[in-house]
Amino acid sequence: MSKKRTLLRNARVLLGDALALSDGPQDLLVEAGRIAAIAPAGHLGEAEQVVDLRDHLLVPGLVNGHQHSHEHFQRGRTENLPLELWMQLVRTRTPVPLTPRQVYLRTMVGAIESLRTGATTIVDDMALGGAIDRERIAAVLQAYDDVGIRALLGFAMMDKPIVDNFPFLEAHVPPALVAELRAAPRPAGADQLALVRDLARARHPQSRRVGVLVSASAPQRCTEPFLRDVRALADELALPVITHVQETRLQVVTGQLFYGCPMVEYLDRIGFLKPATSLIHAVWLNPREIAALARTGATAQHNPWSNLLLGSGVQPVRELLDAGVNVSLGSDGSCSTVTVNMLNVLGSAAAVSKLRGDDHRRWLSAHEALHAGTLAGGRALGFGEQLGALRVGAIADLVGYRTDTVTFTPFNDPVRQLVYAERGAGLGFSMVDGEVVVAGGALRSVDEAALLREIEREFAHLAPRYAQAEAEMAPVVDALEGIHREGLATGIAPDTFAARLA
Repeated sequence: MSKKRTLLRNARVLLGDALALSDGPQDLLVEAGRIAAIAPAGHLGEAEQVVDLRDHLLVPGLVNGHQHSHEHFQRGRTENLPLELWMQLVRTRTPVPLTPRQVYLRTMVGAIESLRTGATTIVDDMALGGAIDRERIAAVLQAYDDVGIRALLGFAMMDKPIVDNFPFLEAHVPPALVAELRAAPRPAGADQLALVRDLARARHPQSRRVGVLVSASAPQRCTEPFLRDVRALADELALPVITHVQETRLQVVTGQLFYGCPMVEYLDRIGFLKPATSLIHAVWLNPREIAALARTGATAQHNPWSNLLLGSGVQPVRELLDAGVNVSLGSDGSCSTVTVNMLNVLGSAAAVSKLRGDDHRRWLSAHEALHAGTLAGGRALGFGEQLGALRVGAIADLVGYRTDTVTFTPFNDPVRQLVYAERGAGLGFSMVDGEVVVAGGALRSVDEAALLREIEREFAHLAPRYAQAEAEMAPVVDALEGIHREGLATGIAPDTFAARLA
């Protein structure tokens, strides 16, 4: 479908890779989904659609490289649990069944919040559950089609029972419980790969705003042959890849016990690390792993807010950047984080870096955090220089924040004020793929208020089922507590960068 030729007038603009503030108001011409021209205000001709963005700061749309739409109905339901315990309340023994409409509404929760807080691209790493359900997958894709956001959908693929991604099982989990958890239904690895292959025919992210990517849930949840098949599929179809890696200290211990080395070294050994491959979290790293990421062109994705709320630790961002590793950003799922607000992620990324070491010259700046959340995010997903910067020829995914607000008053440093102070209240305009999706602070393509009311009505019936499913997980959480504590007592290589305060 042809897109309107749109002229955006009179905005201050963060230009190019440098995110440099324009010298005075600018006009941007958008044509066929791309930025066709940028010039001082008043120097470009008319267009079919003209939007006056006086008193707005135009910024590249934020790229959220990691969220889980299957968690959006569980936001606010957990607190103060480390990952290995918390995840038992997300993937419960008795799943809560949802209709396709409920799945659509659940997906909209994250999509609406993302657009309202400046993200124009999201990666949805959705759990398939016990079986592949095409009707519910179609509901997720339809939600993203309808709301207007750019989305890449993956399926957290694995071919091992979740219980078998933990060490020390025999010492802490009763055999009957292990047997029950291993017997839980799950889709076959070959069927998961076939699903991605099929969807990619019509929904490749280089040709569709709403597309698919390849997701391996985590190395410890996959056999080596399956990981190799995942890698081969992504290479064949030229799709980006994501996988959770070394989010916690226990996962470093797990790598030592399962593979004889930490997991990033293992992935390097089997040829999994390549460009357009994002290692989600990558909190606990050693210098050899950082060197491997730099050598292979893989991305380390920083999820600072999630890592804080789950007590996972702080990624060694400066060491990664010093080595030349691409560092992107993600929110993670809203059951652990309560929000997928990428402005919150930007601010926490810059702020938490100030806990790593006493040399203030090595702390992450607001400018570096914004770069990680825009251009670096596009690179991580295989878009190269096309996504995440405001320059002629780039994809027209951009956001306008009002500057006549207390957040930007007085107007001293717009990047710092955006990263540390703005959280979405001042968002007035958003464009994705050359189409206006937010204007005057309102979503253009969906009735937000009606959707939120419907979500509340539907969830009123679902809440007791979630509570019951969570309560049934108490024996599993208790057993995993022992594994968590044994992991803390098990030594790891001394050259691993310390990710937590003692």
